[in-house]
Amino acid sequence: MSQQVDVPHGLPMDRDAGPFAPPRALTELRDARPVSPLAFPDGHAGWLVTGYEEVRQMMADTRFSSRIDLDVMHVPYETGMPAATEPSPPIPGMFVAMDPPDHTRLRRKLTGAFTVKRMKQLEDHIADIVERQLDHLARLATPVDLVKEFALPVPSLVICELLGVPYADRDTFQANSAQFMVREQPLEEKMGAYIALNTYLAELVTSKRAEPGEDILSDLAGHEDLTIEELTGAAFLLLLAGHETTANMLSLGTFALLQHPEQAAELRADAELLPGAVEELLRYLSVADIFYRYATEDLELGGETITKGSTVVVSLLAANHDPRRFEHPDTLDIHRNARGLLSFGHGIHQCLGQQLARIEMRAGFGGLLRRFPTLALAVPAEDVKLRTDMNIYGVHELPVTWTAGS
Repeated sequence: MSQQVDVPHGLPMDRDAGPFAPPRALTELRDARPVSPLAFPDGHAGWLVTGYEEVRQMMADTRFSSRIDLDVMHVPYETGMPAATEPSPPIPGMFVAMDPPDHTRLRRKLTGAFTVKRMKQLEDHIADIVERQLDHLARLATPVDLVKEFALPVPSLVICELLGVPYADRDTFQANSAQFMVREQPLEEKMGAYIALNTYLAELVTSKRAEPGEDILSDLAGHEDLTIEELTGAAFLLLLAGHETTANMLSLGTFALLQHPEQAAELRADAELLPGAVEELLRYLSVADIFYRYATEDLELGGETITKGSTVVVSLLAANHDPRRFEHPDTLDIHRNARGLLSFGHGIHQCLGQQLARIEMRAGFGGLLRRFPTLALAVPAEDVKLRTDMNIYGVHELPVTWTAGS
């Protein structure tokens, strides 16, 4: 039986338990009532799901829809903008915001590009990309912003090569994607960034349909049943997801390891610990935290009745820190078996590129620790600027230093 707790007005966002833990209010809610009513700023009465088992159950149930064109998708925090008054039109190709059968049709065309076997074949190439970026890093005078010089370039280089996006265009797409990801960005600025990205990608996929190369977007463009609009939407999703999440994991994960030097030392001494450490960092940090679903009928979840039309907000961070699933969940433990983590989602929308992200993180963390054994923060930990204003969590900058010649 759920305990009675105060209904939160808006989603708790303040990282008052430290840079890596869920907000205290989320933890208290999860422990008392893992499926809790939530009062939205626009007056909508929706729900917040924070418990591990409840999140798994909900994400596996397609009656909790991912579509944003069914009804108003209410926003659980103040944005400074008027509440939406009508459903958002569906975006062609954006299969993350679709339900079967449309989701199935589009996702199936990409599955072959992201198989475990194909990703493993890329390991050596990704390791080379990481080493070249580490060489670049070693030539710089400290202090260095690890986000700008390492964490962002590595996944950008990888995803650009995979998709066939010219790396020379990275500054433009990174600037526009960052603008698009700011949570409280004025609508006109967010839409401006989206339109700029969309226009660029539409031209790119059109050229690939005319002159295909050896890349994923060319493979997609070869499907004549996909329109240019669908190809553009899929490219937008892959480009955004392919560098934003991994970049923030590399930077925030390095911050976490520098705050746990004894565990960083263990990883430096034994590279075989890296795969498990990556899983634990994925669980512990959960940089892609907040997701939404829409109840298409009256549904039961965690002993609560969620009525048709309700917006349901999910916190993967709170679920990944649920003590009912993970012992001492707020402790980073690279020896933990973090199997079952929800950082890549669950159900039909589980992240398509999760194996690619794991390979990049193993190479990235392993290379950093090996090449820079004296790596340290160049500022006090409390001065590291957190991305609490962004849809993907992380750090805006991570100033680091090391002893020359180490």
